[in-house]
Amino acid sequence: SNPDRDHVLIGKERHDIGRPDDNGYPVRGIVKNGMLYLKNFETGRWPSGHPLTGYLNCDGGATKTEILTMRRDGKDASFWQLCFGLRPAEEMYNVDLDPECLRNLANDPAYEETKAALNKLMLEELRGQNDPRMLGKGAVFDDYPYASKAGKGFYERFTAGEEIKAGWVNKTDFEKTIPESP
Repeated sequence: SNPDRDHVLIGKERHDIGRPDDNGYPVRGIVKNGMLYLKNFETGRWPSGHPLTGYLNCDGGATKTEILTMRRDGKDASFWQLCFGLRPAEEMYNVDLDPECLRNLANDPAYEETKAALNKLMLEELRGQNDPRMLGKGAVFDDYPYASKAGKGFYERFTAGEEIKAGWVNKTDFEKTIPESP
């Protein structure tokens, strides 16, 4: 066991299509001592993809359909919030006790020191790696051209009425209005 390798850094910038201006969902995180700490950098963006374009970062299927239907029918929006809703700036989970990461501990005073230590270590290492987000240059990721010409400008084209096929989601995944996220 190497004591210098006691944690893992994680991050995401762009994966899916369908957000305005082809923007991604920037997040960085660290896993250490059974804790997962996440920093969401653009909390106004939808992490699973934009609702109007069908949450394109989540493939279609029976579970997705049921979760969307339960929220739309007013039965239960809690699963929709967990899967598709806007996220807070910080999240922290005890993955040993809560492996599904359902209980966000980021605002729990009992975990304030742990959160501060994880955040500090993560930011120090990312700065040392010259991560553009840590250097105030995170917008560079949104400026990279999208790899697929077919998906470029998907949100703008779709909301303007162009019929674009997104074969990995169901036609019912597309929202007619933007849902409120608590």
